[in-house]
Amino acid sequence: MELKKLDLRHAEIVTPAVQAKAKISIVGLGYVGAVSTACLASLGHEVIGVDIDQTKIGQIARGESPIHEHMLGEALSEGVENRLITATDDLAAAVRESDVTFVSVGTPTAADGGCDYGYIEKSARSMGVGLRQKADFHVFAMRCSIPPGTTMKVMVPILESMSGKVAGRDFGVCFNPEFLREGVAIEDFYAPPKTVIGTTDFRTADIMRRIYQPVDQNPIMTTVEVAETIKYVDNVWHATKVCFANEVGRLCKPLGVDSHAVMDVFCKDEKLNLSPYYLKPGFAYGGSCLPKEVRAVQHIAEGLGVKLPMIGNLDRSNREQIEQAAEMARQTGAKRIGILGVAFKPGTDDLRESPILEVMADLKAEGVELLVHDAAVTKDTPLEGLMSYVKHASKGLGQLAGSLKDMLRGDVTDVLDNVDAVIVCHSNEDYQQAVSSRPDIPVIDVVRLFPEGRHGDQINGIGW
Repeated sequence: MELKKLDLRHAEIVTPAVQAKAKISIVGLGYVGAVSTACLASLGHEVIGVDIDQTKIGQIARGESPIHEHMLGEALSEGVENRLITATDDLAAAVRESDVTFVSVGTPTAADGGCDYGYIEKSARSMGVGLRQKADFHVFAMRCSIPPGTTMKVMVPILESMSGKVAGRDFGVCFNPEFLREGVAIEDFYAPPKTVIGTTDFRTADIMRRIYQPVDQNPIMTTVEVAETIKYVDNVWHATKVCFANEVGRLCKPLGVDSHAVMDVFCKDEKLNLSPYYLKPGFAYGGSCLPKEVRAVQHIAEGLGVKLPMIGNLDRSNREQIEQAAEMARQTGAKRIGILGVAFKPGTDDLRESPILEVMADLKAEGVELLVHDAAVTKDTPLEGLMSYVKHASKGLGQLAGSLKDMLRGDVTDVLDNVDAVIVCHSNEDYQQAVSSRPDIPVIDVVRLFPEGRHGDQINGIGW
């Protein structure tokens, strides 16, 4: 059963001033489960640890850490001494005797490279049995890394089938990813980088908010699928940072440059380098700097005999974004296409390596007529100086140099009234109004013209 998604991001939930703390069961007593058991008990919750490994069960029950983790043994011992921590292998009973179940079972790589759901499915069957045997509302909080859609498409159907109950009505479900670094996991629990709760009903949201209130009073509330995805995206980003820094090191060493000094300076820039800037899905990069210098670094590396596969494939990834935009334009079947924004970014008339020029060149070569509007680019914009700069780089500008001025229109309405489809490359109010006035034509939007993602099927982006 697919549940209706609720937008919980701006929900204000009023709770009584004093409420009993939820009793929690935790399935899987590995790194995440053991740390969560200790830390949630330290917040005053009764916690039942559940595992199939009798050794782990015994260790947790005695207040001993089953893993090497700073301060975990002390925290578990304190929880046991305070009669807040117990352990068992009976998952159904643990569900019956608790209010919330955190699911932290293993999700190993399957033979095909995907995710092995075996432990999730086995746990869900036992949890469903326990749920069937109780009358109270129960929350299941998935914590392990899983592909988007797993919570609702794998775990929930089993819970509903085994219990005879309906998610969102008789029990709650959420995805609550953990961001605990091994070695400092206890510290991270009490000072989390963020707390993400993805759910489909307000009652579950309220219960989860109260659990985390002592360590984070402003959790991020979102959908189950967004919460599932952010865990993967976070870890891939961390892996990307490691590879990037390592490639910088490999480049610097034969040049006699101190790579750590370079990266120390790099990390001081929190306006561009370590910030949300450039980290929103959109169109390909372009301009006078990024394409040129990616090529230059790769050329230097090749001359040194140094392999930089990540940096060396940036252009390949960028080109894929350009090809996607061209293919989406072709799929409209339009013979006359409008281009809103032709410079490599808004607020400039710089056309050097603007990625839309590559799309335009391909479409023009296929017989598509193009009409162009850009607030900063006119028929008087000089192209001669740009041509020499990109002589060995921008195919698109070279192919369009002789015809670009004839494509330009001074009024955006003139473009919209004479085309069958539009590619939007810049975001501004004029373009928003123009697109809104023509709901009958398809729009390829590579900049997220409307932040809220409205306009239904008319607007289609590469990454949304």
